[in-house]
Amino acid sequence: MEVKTVGVACDHAGFPMKQFVLQYLEKKGYPVKDYGTYSDESVDYPDFGHALGEGIESGEVYPGIGICGSGEGISMTLNKHQGVRAGLAWNKEIAHLIRQHNDANVLVLPGRFIDNKTAEAIMDEFFSASFEGGRHERRVKKIPLQK
Repeated sequence: MEVKTVGVACDHAGFPMKQFVLQYLEKKGYPVKDYGTYSDESVDYPDFGHALGEGIESGEVYPGIGICGSGEGISMTLNKHQGVRAGLAWNKEIAHLIRQHNDANVLVLPGRFIDNKTAEAIMDEFFSASFEGGRHERRVKKIPLQK
């Protein structure tokens, strides 16, 4: 995956893991844009998911990482944005498949259900996997709503 600037967003439940993710990205040498939140004070995940989604849509960042408690709320929010393909991964096999088959451009982590070691393995896989194309490209092209 060619990395431009990694956009990162979370809610309060994902904040502890986001701190680890930011350290990981710095260690790997990736430029980062942090869309918040910036503490573990209770917030609404859509506010931060939409900010990251807009960053992906505009081309300001690519790829992205979203984190909330289960991963589901921020994933649902991100996937409302055209051009965003957010995939929730809880192990490295899923991380590989969301890149290889679905061309995911945002990795979503379930902050309350995985530990930092697992998150690191997932991110390693996500950043190293490539989109396979072929039959998967045809399917991915059908994802956006055409009005």
